[in-house]
Amino acid sequence: MSTVDELRDWSFSVGESQLGLRVHRATKWLARRTLFPYLRLSVHGREHLDTPGPLLVAPVHRSNLDSLIVPGLSNRRLRALAKESLFKVKPLAWYISALGAFPLARGTADREAMRTSRLVLDRGEPLLVFPEGTRQIGRTVSELFDGTMWLAAKTGAQVVPVGVAGTEQALPPGGRFPGRGPCSVVVGVPMRVPEGRVSRKTLADLTVELHSRLQAVNDLAHDAVGGARPKTEAA
Repeated sequence: MSTVDELRDWSFSVGESQLGLRVHRATKWLARRTLFPYLRLSVHGREHLDTPGPLLVAPVHRSNLDSLIVPGLSNRRLRALAKESLFKVKPLAWYISALGAFPLARGTADREAMRTSRLVLDRGEPLLVFPEGTRQIGRTVSELFDGTMWLAAKTGAQVVPVGVAGTEQALPPGGRFPGRGPCSVVVGVPMRVPEGRVSRKTLADLTVELHSRLQAVNDLAHDAVGGARPKTEAA
């Protein structure tokens, strides 16, 4: 067994321990009562994050705050890939494992990330993914990687598009402490995809549909930050 496999198994065991579960709940409670009011966070469609079964939660990515806010809104614990270097310091490794993180070695092939992600989804757990990949700038959703929809087809997971606005201004790249909001999150209706083997064309079409849904909820989130309350959620 490789080192990263050992770390992954250890991080799962931490997350499933009674102490790990209590730390996760306490952290979420604290975020909801301190960070969220500080950011003046408005949320629409939160209930979709609690959809049972394997779930791919797919937000836009504009700030490091996105990785804190979106998991904090769900009553389920969202698993997420984290770079292996974060697991070098044992106390930090234990804490982020309790929150749902598990390690991925830098420079590993995409298929290794997919294999580990499938393991999480096959366990019936929700997984946080950023389909745009790295952080982007602005309201427009960038081109999406097709790995999200591939995972959904292979595991039967539903995909939840999440629009996030205001975090880019609250904590831009290089920022150390977030400024006051307003920030907004709009969670779309879960997207079901055909399960099993899909053609390249079907995969491309599904990715285009996800892009459309993600842009719709992101527009609603930005409208909310601009003062216009969203009238509906993207279906």
